Amino acid sequence: MILVTGGAGFIGANFVLDWTRQSDEAVLNIDKLTYAGNLGTLKPLQDNPAHVFARVDICDRAALDALFTQYKPRAVLHFAAESHVDRSIHGPGDFIQTNMVGTFTLLEAARHHWSTLPQAQKDAFRFLHVSTDEVFGSLAPADPAFSEITPYAPNSPYSASKAGSDHLVRAWHHTYGLPVLTTNCSNNYGPYQFPEKLIPLMIASALGGKQLPIYGDGQNVRDWLYVGDHCSAIREVLARGTPGETYNVGGWNEKKNLDVVHTLCDLLDEMRPKAAGSYRDQITYVKDRPGHDRRYAIDARKLERDLGWKPAETFETGLAKTVRWYLENQTWVDEVASGDYRKWVEINYMQRV
Repeated sequence: MILVTGGAGFIGANFVLDWTRQSDEAVLNIDKLTYAGNLGTLKPLQDNPAHVFARVDICDRAALDALFTQYKPRAVLHFAAESHVDRSIHGPGDFIQTNMVGTFTLLEAARHHWSTLPQAQKDAFRFLHVSTDEVFGSLAPADPAFSEITPYAPNSPYSASKAGSDHLVRAWHHTYGLPVLTTNCSNNYGPYQFPEKLIPLMIASALGGKQLPIYGDGQNVRDWLYVGDHCSAIREVLARGTPGETYNVGGWNEKKNLDVVHTLCDLLDEMRPKAAGSYRDQITYVKDRPGHDRRYAIDARKLERDLGWKPAETFETGLAKTVRWYLENQTWVDEVASGDYRKWVEINYMQRV
């Protein structure tokens, strides 16, 4: 059995769904079920005996110890995190608690479990920590992409908390010998993403006839990674990665935010045309957020060289799949977009106009 934290969130749930489709190995899935955790995403697994769900906060050491004792997982895949930059600006405390204190607590529980295993199982155990490219800071237009040896330079409370968690994971390997793996990924997109992030927010707003708010001049650049590709990369790292190593996971798709929104609008114009005009007509510019990094780019050559992994989707194919999924799963979107979420969008975006 493997243990997955944050398995009701966007990337974690996609990983669990993919894993159960491709493996007979059971999954112990733990999630605190904050606003971004949604059991509805896991409905396809509700009658699957290979999927065990427990509502647990990774800061709860006693609960973690009990689960490790009962299920004895052979690996931990740590997705659980507060992950939205804008929310970290408005309320950084939750990010420090979950991303740093929670990771510390999970590491200690995993270390205790690992120390009790027979030697062969101890050698095979893995703790895979899923992190972000935002820990590396911001790039100028001509700068080389982030590599695994790029110095950390986080610029937001979110990225600082993730950088802190990365350092904890590294330290637990070098100090205690815990066999850890770390992945740093670029911007994910795809099915089941909570509609506070750029792509699902724009899809929902466009279909709702609302403004499409673009920060600043819209020229901020991100590398875009389809979530299914990210899940396949994590499986490869878990299976064949070298303990103590970090692996950057990217899509080789650098895009300006404005170009992403233009492409989305064009896809919606094709798949769900308006009665008149284009969805591009709804684009508006809002005041930029504080500390908004200008450019991220991932150099994923190590992952391809060492483990033979590269993404299967281009940005165009992945985005078309994503738009089609949201059009066909409006009920899921309606269920997660609660009144609290709509209030947050009003505070964060509409008051910036």
